[in-house]
Amino acid sequence: MTDAADHITLRGMRFAGRHGALPGEQATPQPFEVDIAVTLDLAPAAASDDLDDTVDYRALFDLAQDIVENRSFRLIEAMAGAIADAVLAAHDVDEVEVAVRKPQAPLPGDFETVEVRVRRLRGEPAS
Repeated sequence: MTDAADHITLRGMRFAGRHGALPGEQATPQPFEVDIAVTLDLAPAAASDDLDDTVDYRALFDLAQDIVENRSFRLIEAMAGAIADAVLAAHDVDEVEVAVRKPQAPLPGDFETVEVRVRRLRGEPAS
């Protein structure tokens, strides 16, 4: 995220979804965590104290929840990209960064989580 801009961040949203590349991963819901950080000018909202002058973080939560709980992806990279693209399509933000964590990834040892992070800028194609 750029240093000179304002941000709204939702961290640690928890949802259950059916995602994964291995057989059986999409059969049973498993936990996923999502962070969304958007960059936009918050000066109008700071001056007006009006929700219409900002991005309602409830809408960001609802968007992430809908994608995680109602769609299915083989890769968390695809899920993170879908969330980022949906945020840009639905909200007037300059930049969005999305992290998706899969704490129960099928790994053969002890670990805290697997995380993917994507960043999209308005007007730039996803790389």
